[in-house]
Amino acid sequence: MTAPAVSVAGAVFGTIGALAAFPLRLATREVERQHGQLRRGITRRTTHVVFGRTLLAKAGLTKNGDAGIERNIAAERAAGRMLISENGFLRRLGLMKAPEASSLSRQSLIDQSRLSGADLDMLSLFDAFEHDGEPYSFRDLILARKYAGLIAGGASWGAIARSVHRSGPVASLTAKSLNVGSQHGRRSDAIYLEGGQSELDGQLLFDLGSAAQSDDTLEDLFAEAEAAEEGGDHDGAAALYLRCLAIDPSDAIAAFNRANCLRAGGHAADAAHDYARAIKLDPAFVEAWFNLAGLMSEQGRDASARKHLQKAIALDKNYADPVFNLARLEFDAGNLAEARRLWVRYLELDAHSEWAGVAAKGVQFVDMQLARTAG
Repeated sequence: MTAPAVSVAGAVFGTIGALAAFPLRLATREVERQHGQLRRGITRRTTHVVFGRTLLAKAGLTKNGDAGIERNIAAERAAGRMLISENGFLRRLGLMKAPEASSLSRQSLIDQSRLSGADLDMLSLFDAFEHDGEPYSFRDLILARKYAGLIAGGASWGAIARSVHRSGPVASLTAKSLNVGSQHGRRSDAIYLEGGQSELDGQLLFDLGSAAQSDDTLEDLFAEAEAAEEGGDHDGAAALYLRCLAIDPSDAIAAFNRANCLRAGGHAADAAHDYARAIKLDPAFVEAWFNLAGLMSEQGRDASARKHLQKAIALDKNYADPVFNLARLEFDAGNLAEARRLWVRYLELDAHSEWAGVAAKGVQFVDMQLARTAG
């Protein structure tokens, strides 16, 4: 085991997709040992996003699945989070040996291989190269040229990334001939070894036995719950998240997601319980404070709502939504000066959205009222 190249202390890692090579609970333990945090899913506090390679397999089973991955990546990059491949994450933790020294820049690899920058970034993020980012190695250049040829032949970056991990370490593919094509009715972007006789196949990077299987069960349950939630089956999703919590009672994200589903399904008391559970598990979970405030406000419990909104703002001073909601709460309570102060603060955080227009009108209205009172 090698020492981590970059300090993990203080970082908040979130995962999208299950890790293919390492159980999440073991990775969580190691991150915490190094004074960081690892959570399934993404919250406002997430600083680093790890894309698990099992995401590729699931995407390959659905139409336009790779496009969904691309949208996720674009959103997380736009949010300013650092994107990390699974291998890159394990190397950070010191759980995987770093490849040998390299010197090729990203642009140099693009220029010499004719692989597009977008495809290079996607393939790097899913560990289709020896290195997960620059500087790249000469072996990475050989692989990039092979992948550029496959893409020219009709393969997608997703098909390549799904295929290359089935035959062992990707660096071993530098000495093999790769082809793209269809065979016996198989999909047209399948990747084959020399002669087109065998599609790339193989085992996972590590043999983790039954421990990995139990993690797979949890990851599958969580993915099923997310799909049910996205599909509007709130009661079904809540039941699945409860099963996740039975396996891992420390999962604040599962508790939070379950609370959202219970709230959408009209089960306010149970939703409040699970928001409180998420907060107990992760006291800095700002979205849980905010959503619990919303639930309290819906029930007319303004004092509780105010307290939870103030907590959310204290935890994340750049989170605009609780500022807006607290301003509205203060306005309804007749605290016009405080409402104005909060709306002004909201406009500092968000000056262009539809809600910004509402906040600006709120400031104007309060100014008129205060001027009328002064006059």
